[in-house]
Amino acid sequence: MTDILTVPEATGEPLPLAGYTVAVTAARRREELGVLLARRGARVVYAPAIRIVPLADDAELVAATRRVLERPVDLVVATTGVGFRGWLEAADAWDLPLVDHLRGARVLARGPKARGAIRGGGLVDAWSPASESSAEVLEHLLSGAEGPLAGRRVAVQLHGDPLPDFVEALRATGAEVLPVPVYRWVLPEDVAPVRRLVGTVVARGVDAVTFTSAPAAASLLTVADELGQRQELVSAFTGGVLAVAVGPVTAAPLDAAGIPSAQPERSRLGALAREVVARLPERDPLLRVGGHDLQVRGHAAVVDGRVVELAPGPMAVLRALAARPGAVLSRPELVQGLAGGGDGHAVEMAVTRLRAALGAPLVETVVKRGYRLRV
Repeated sequence: MTDILTVPEATGEPLPLAGYTVAVTAARRREELGVLLARRGARVVYAPAIRIVPLADDAELVAATRRVLERPVDLVVATTGVGFRGWLEAADAWDLPLVDHLRGARVLARGPKARGAIRGGGLVDAWSPASESSAEVLEHLLSGAEGPLAGRRVAVQLHGDPLPDFVEALRATGAEVLPVPVYRWVLPEDVAPVRRLVGTVVARGVDAVTFTSAPAAASLLTVADELGQRQELVSAFTGGVLAVAVGPVTAAPLDAAGIPSAQPERSRLGALAREVVARLPERDPLLRVGGHDLQVRGHAAVVDGRVVELAPGPMAVLRALAARPGAVLSRPELVQGLAGGGDGHAVEMAVTRLRAALGAPLVETVVKRGYRLRV
């Protein structure tokens, strides 16, 4: 079963994500992100979309490292701190003299974490971009700032994302490019949770899905393809379910599929959690109903600051009524929103349960016509 994390309801003002369900597709640091979201009130669903091939077992990384060691390297691009550090540590464990071999190269860092890993490994970082983006690193190299590239050996440390455009642009200059795939990401051994997540997203059973890597985003789309539900998944993301990516690189597979995504200004887990907090509640307006404040969230209503979790039937009725405050909706109209359909009696039962749960006279009956929110 897909893991679900919740936290006790807070007293006083409702937590900003109370009433919302957020999915986490990350494999690494998933618990850290989950706790950040749960502390803000979210119901967190874990569905790792990828797994990392252990370095010690990665024959492809050994082969790539040996290719780097065949002859002197002129330039090295470190894209991530954990990836570059892992590469140096793995080479040391395999008794391969990688650090000594790279001492004569110009080592470029994509960002501060990569820069720290370079220095921590006993090497010197030569340059890094202000934007922390691979695009700016590529622009720097193509500008000639590091000298002509033709005939030079350039090692590019990858971290899950193969960066095909980056690699091919360098090869087009005549450089010998040596991709080093550190921490390769593949489908998880147990794909059941991510398959369930596809179905849950299609059914709008979550309010947001977070992505911390491009491979995780691509993996979710791949699984949807295999299930024959790719178009339904895209439709869900464009019609209600919020996709939140940690940065533009992570969002690239979503962009290619036509899925819009929210992104924080800084590519950090804390910033990602804050982006979810900023984006979800703003989509649900605060209504003044019968002298009470009402906000309809994912699986709950907030009435005068009190979070009221609702069953699917009452939730569907309330959502339909809140979409048209003050308008009278007939029983046949409300039936359309009930999962599995139903009849007028099912609507009456849902309304009865809704009124009991809300504890405030927010839903009124209009004789022979239907129901409406009391405005």
